[in-house]
Amino acid sequence: MSIGAVLAVLREEFPDVTISKIRFLETEGLVTPDRAPSGYRRFSDQDCERLRFVLTAQRDRYLPLKVIREQLDEIDAAAGGAGPRLLSSARSAVAPATDFSSRGGRVDRETLIERTGVDSAFISELVRNGLLSAGPGGFFDEDAVRLVEAAAALANFGLETRHLRAFKVSADREAGLVAQIAGPIAKGKGTGARDRAEELVREMAALSVTLHTQLVKAAVRGALD
Repeated sequence: MSIGAVLAVLREEFPDVTISKIRFLETEGLVTPDRAPSGYRRFSDQDCERLRFVLTAQRDRYLPLKVIREQLDEIDAAAGGAGPRLLSSARSAVAPATDFSSRGGRVDRETLIERTGVDSAFISELVRNGLLSAGPGGFFDEDAVRLVEAAAALANFGLETRHLRAFKVSADREAGLVAQIAGPIAKGKGTGARDRAEELVREMAALSVTLHTQLVKAAVRGALD
């Protein structure tokens, strides 16, 4: 397949993917298409499955390429001649457990309530305290489902939504630090600048979550001593 044909196939599931994105993933060594005598890229079915795996892991798990590359290496080592089949099975495992009926993982308020088991008042409290916001048309994205589930679980421990604002303030500050680094890269004029910035954001976000988790654990441990 040509890169244009691959783009057409992938856009059925990933409407935001671009030729620049595919080339960026090739540059990063996630996919290595053959070259025709004329120099044009020729993608195989396995190349296409690898791209699907990468894009799924980025979209649904927000994994940085370093982690995705390690997963692909493990799949390659175990694949033998069954590469496409194993990639397809692995991609199913990467996908989120929650099933979203609308394209792009968008859910309306009623669906959000149904999937999370909370009431409308709880959603309103999260919105009022700045923890949750709807996009155009009043739809929420798939991350909102996990956010509401986490907030509801914390509420079961006695934390009211107003108490959760501390998490939002901390997240905003961390996001600001990441933006200071990634922002100038995204505005660069080179090919794939935005893709590099997005990848940097994923990697820094993953590291920030790890650091935040360890700091909270240490602080709680100290409070209990």
